[in-house]
Amino acid sequence: MVSRFEEFSSSIFAINRCIQKIERVEMAKFGLKGPQAQCLLALARHPEGMTSGQLREVCDKDKAAISRTVAELEQEGMVERRTNNGNRYRAILKLTETGSAAARQVADRARVAVENAGGGMSDAQRTTLYAALHAIADRLQKICAEGLE
Repeated sequence: MVSRFEEFSSSIFAINRCIQKIERVEMAKFGLKGPQAQCLLALARHPEGMTSGQLREVCDKDKAAISRTVAELEQEGMVERRTNNGNRYRAILKLTETGSAAARQVADRARVAVENAGGGMSDAQRTTLYAALHAIADRLQKICAEGLE
């Protein structure tokens, strides 16, 4: 018999693996890498710009991963950095026109993927699923922060 933990973790792992593959395939169309998708979408949701630290929090990535991703996006002309008193870490990151166009296309492809993945689900089922996922994520984050009792 498969335990609840095994069933839950294998399903979450399969979903994550598929999301990463979709990101890789879709970003390759722009000559970019999968992990850059999250950064593009996060910056698109914050047109006023964000610091690297804020982007790191939103994307839940480590400092090195965000630094690498931002540098790659800058090199591709998708992100611009506006320094704050010469401090690169506190610089405001914004999408360029090229970055905004790429983010719109990535968001559209993400929408299509989510619609296809949730095909056949009613709005009520989808609402229940997302509520359950948010509750589980919140509790797991608390466990990670505080440890198991």
